[in-house]
Amino acid sequence: MATQRKLGRPTDQRIAMLRNLTTSVLENGKIETTLTRAKEVKRLADKMVTLGKKNDLHARRQALSFITKEDVVTKLFEEIAPKYSERNGGYTRIMKLGPRRGDAAEMAILELV
Repeated sequence: MATQRKLGRPTDQRIAMLRNLTTSVLENGKIETTLTRAKEVKRLADKMVTLGKKNDLHARRQALSFITKEDVVTKLFEEIAPKYSERNGGYTRIMKLGPRRGDAAEMAILELV
């Protein structure tokens, strides 16, 4: 059974961080973060693109309840999701960068395919 990583934060802070990172990925196309955060955000970003592919009112309201900016939801439903209409999953990719200079945390780039 798959479980969510705790990422060393309380639940409310962790959910807020993942919402912000997911919004940033959909807004900018890619982000640079740690590998474990990227793996968690990948799950959520793929779910948001799947909601965008449904393209109905219920899916839009579900996306609005998670994504923090309305213009990002509009972009998701009008620009991002139609690009992946023939694709069955795998909307994001993780590329490893190597260790971060300060604390040697493994860094990665998460981007839309």
